[in-house]
Parts: sequence; structure tokens; C-alpha cells
Amino acid sequence: QVQLVESGGGLVQTGGSLRLSCAASGSIFSINTMHWYRQAPGKQRELVARITGGARIKYADSVKGRFTISRDNAKNTVYLQMNSLEPEDTAVYYCAAGPFDYSPQYWGQGTQVTVSS
Repeated sequence: QVQLVESGGGLVQTGGSLRLSCAASGSIFSINTMHWYRQAPGKQRELVARITGGARIKYADSVKGRFTISRDNAKNTVYLQMNSLEPEDTAVYYCAAGPFDYSPQYWGQGTQVTVSS
């Protein structure tokens, strides 16, 4: 089993920045890819960004140029730096992880990000 704990969410004004962190513990040897997803009220959960063990990165088109995903393998932690935040970025952000690029096996509890206009 893998445990994922997110932190760093909060309330920010339009144009502001937040940095999310997700610390993994447990059977971390089973993890290759770490992901950030988000779910806004009334919408489906969507991929924000993912990063593989080899540092291949994918972003959703809506966040390209504004968000940056990174990972510190020594700390078993993945980060999401979010800049130029917009009200449309308001959502619960979830960290996820697994052995493959798709269909992550493990999920965190989520952290709320609210962007006020």
C-alpha cells in the first residue's frame, strides 16, 4: 500500500500562486508515475499534470505555461507550482500515483484550491 498526503491548498486571488505538495509513504517502490488531478463542482475529475520516474511530463492544455509539476525522489514528494491562477482553477486537487502512466492506483484525500475573482 501507498499513502499520499497533500498539502498547500487554500484561498488565493486571481493571478496569485500556490504550491501543492504530496508526500508518498509505504510501498513507494511500486510507484513510477505521480499525477495531479482536480475536480471542480459539478464536473468530472480531470488530469492536471503527471510526471514519470524518468521525468517525462504531461500537462493539461488548460494549465500549460502556468503550472509546473516536479518531484523530489529523495523525499518521495511531488509538487505542483501553480501560477497565474484563475477562478476556473478552483477545484479539489488530488495527488495520485501508480506503476503506470495511466490509471493511477493510489489516491490522496485531496486539497481544496479556491481562486477568488
